Amino acid sequence: MKRIGLLFGTFNPIHLGHLAVAEFFADNTNLDEVWLVISPQSPFKKKNDLMENHHRLAMIELAIVGKSKLKACSEEFDLPTPNYTIQTLNHLKKKYLKNQFTLILGQDNMEHFDRWEEYHQILEQFQIFVYPRSQSNKIPETFLDHPKVVYFKAPLLNISATEIRDALVKKKLLVDFLPPKIQDYLLKFNFYN
Repeated sequence: MKRIGLLFGTFNPIHLGHLAVAEFFADNTNLDEVWLVISPQSPFKKKNDLMENHHRLAMIELAIVGKSKLKACSEEFDLPTPNYTIQTLNHLKKKYLKNQFTLILGQDNMEHFDRWEEYHQILEQFQIFVYPRSQSNKIPETFLDHPKVVYFKAPLLNISATEIRDALVKKKLLVDFLPPKIQDYLLKFNFYN
């Protein structure tokens, strides 16, 4: 049985904050791998701001070269949109019978977790690992003491994909936020002109 952590995101684009979180959980928990699950459309975000799926997948694959415990996961590309986490979790559970899945979430997601589709089912069937986010304020007590929710003191990197996109429009270099290969990829395809 492989223990797989699932870090969901639009990865628009993937940045050093995403990689730091994924590597922290790959290296400091009982997880065998961390999959970066690319969401074609989050129920909470507008689709018109997203790069095409294949570009986001290509960038993740570039960013994780040499990181054997990290994997790109494009399973949601073939699922109905908007993508609800419970549907993806159920799909993965059926497809990969020998894997045990753990959801990796930012603390800010736990503040509104009770608004997620079938959140009770997620809590019943899956463990949740939570990492800190600076803008996070108040987590409902239900989720603070839940036996399936584990909080970690993971690295806190306050990097915003929105700020990265804005900086790229202004032709600023982003060596502190993006792996060099990702910055090169973004510039090559001229996404933000």
